[in-house]
Amino acid sequence: MVEQLICNQQVVGSNPSAGFFLLMLQGNKIVVVMPAYNAARTLRQTYDEVIGHDIVDEIILVDDASHDETAAIARTLDRVRVEVHPENRGYGGNQKTCYRLALAAGADVIIMLHPDYQYTPTLIPAMASMVTSGLYPCVLASRILGGGALRGGMPWWKYVSNRWLTLTENILLGAKLSEYHTGYRAFARNLLEKLPLEKNSDDFVFDNQMLAQIIWLGHPIGEITCPAKYMPEASSINFQRSVRYGLGCLKVGIEFAIARWRGEGSIFPRLPSSL
Repeated sequence: MVEQLICNQQVVGSNPSAGFFLLMLQGNKIVVVMPAYNAARTLRQTYDEVIGHDIVDEIILVDDASHDETAAIARTLDRVRVEVHPENRGYGGNQKTCYRLALAAGADVIIMLHPDYQYTPTLIPAMASMVTSGLYPCVLASRILGGGALRGGMPWWKYVSNRWLTLTENILLGAKLSEYHTGYRAFARNLLEKLPLEKNSDDFVFDNQMLAQIIWLGHPIGEITCPAKYMPEASSINFQRSVRYGLGCLKVGIEFAIARWRGEGSIFPRLPSSL
């Protein structure tokens, strides 16, 4: 079951409405994880807006062997734990470290946000409250809901690819998401603990596998509209890697359909009802 929620409310840490979110999130540890690679130019700006929310208890930044000053800058920032991979492990490998460290830190809600300032940290309180409400153990910040992708400068070929891939995956997975490819997500602790993340790819298709696993386990996914900015500083994959990613997403969808017929798959565990 996938639900969609369009929310345009703007919330910042200094806003009086922050007290409302603090009340809703009371007793929950909120950890923001940032899978980083060469993010020195945008890290501080992203950090300033994230830490401006009174609800964020800790930020975990995992530097995937960057060639710039990402790790050095991160170490100067308050409430930021820095982990550096000595060798590049890939985007999926980076996220595996992010989630492992967040769970070890006792996080109740884990929010994954790219430090390239493509996505607004303003939505953190709203996303966290959707998780702590118990309605959605997973919340996606969608660039497609509300039309923010094209307005924010998403290249037309990426937009068309996003829409086509999403339609195909919705058919294969039996879902109704507006997109599967956002780099801004919130998770409940008990959901992450159930996912066999180590079986997933270390490449970009990790994101897609993760959502397919959540749908496989029958958990609802909420969505919230999110404006996006496409700047030269924002991280992006080139056309060749985008094609490889798209083919990988199709493979995940086909594997999901086959697993549904067989009762299990390589990254989809056999469900109790299938025994």
